[in-house]
Amino acid sequence: MPSSELALERKFPKLATGLARCAFLDVPTPVETLALEGIAPGQLFVKRDDRCCRLYGGNKPRKLEFVIGQALERGTRRLVTTGGLGTNHGLATTILAREVGLATTLVLVDQPITPGVRESLRLFLSYGAEVIHGRNVPGAAAAVVRVLLRATLAGERPQLVPSGGSSSRANLGFVSAGLELGEQVKAGELPEPRELYVAVGTGGTLAGLALGLRLAGLSTRVVGVRVSDILPPSPRRLAKASDAALGRLRRIDPGIPAAKMSVSGFDLALGQLGDGYGAATPEAESAVRAAAKCGLDLETTYTGKCLAEIVARAGRNELPGPTLFWNTYNALDVAAQAPRRAEIDELPASIRRLLQ
Repeated sequence: MPSSELALERKFPKLATGLARCAFLDVPTPVETLALEGIAPGQLFVKRDDRCCRLYGGNKPRKLEFVIGQALERGTRRLVTTGGLGTNHGLATTILAREVGLATTLVLVDQPITPGVRESLRLFLSYGAEVIHGRNVPGAAAAVVRVLLRATLAGERPQLVPSGGSSSRANLGFVSAGLELGEQVKAGELPEPRELYVAVGTGGTLAGLALGLRLAGLSTRVVGVRVSDILPPSPRRLAKASDAALGRLRRIDPGIPAAKMSVSGFDLALGQLGDGYGAATPEAESAVRAAAKCGLDLETTYTGKCLAEIVARAGRNELPGPTLFWNTYNALDVAAQAPRRAEIDELPASIRRLLQ
């Protein structure tokens, strides 16, 4: 049955009281077979993290439990974060923060304008986010400094949330996710995957999963499908991120095994990026259509490109055995449950000009 208790806490009980966390999840998320044409029946599975939370699905709530838990513990009243114009991370942060009474400021950088980006921009406003146009990475950095200074002077004790929500604290959500998968394999819900595929933006999901699988005793190899050309992570950075998460855990419970990750433990697939972050590719569009035939909603920025890599490798007979696709997309209709309907003309003028 879904529970707010995490696999991380079941495996290492000392962590239940040693880490501030705001429980949003309904876990474990189910694992199902995915019957795609061209892949042998029973060889491809999907982890339905699109159903992980009643407020917003996908990979963000697992991280935000720890981010927002820390914010509440330190008396923060405003979260500040960055992302592309259609950032899923920004929307998830806004929605979950609002649920516990925190304000959110989003500093956004340009990306290709799609219908999904337009809808996300409207939803930021619908859920009460302050939206600032940073235009590019340097502009966003300068804007973040100004926002943090203003919020500090206003007594809001602002907390900066890294892009994608990735940090040594936030990534613990996916260390727990890896342990959760280990429990499901042990329970016979799926065979141990030879490979696990997940979309990679900032890399926190991949870094946490790799460590969680190691602590769970699984030999599954994680393949990260790179979908962003904005400060993309390298295997070295991913290994450091895993080690940082492990260090945080071992400071609370020194009995946790010292399962350091090596650079060779990270496999990054680079062939699905296309023209850059947010730019759809024919392969991603085809993968989205194929998933829809199986009743699975995806999109072309992250999950479509990830599934496209699985399809491509299957076509080359390069899937070595049972394969797991980790669905990081939100499948909930957050527009239907928005507190109000906002309009595009409420956005900053510079963003409105881009949309025209």
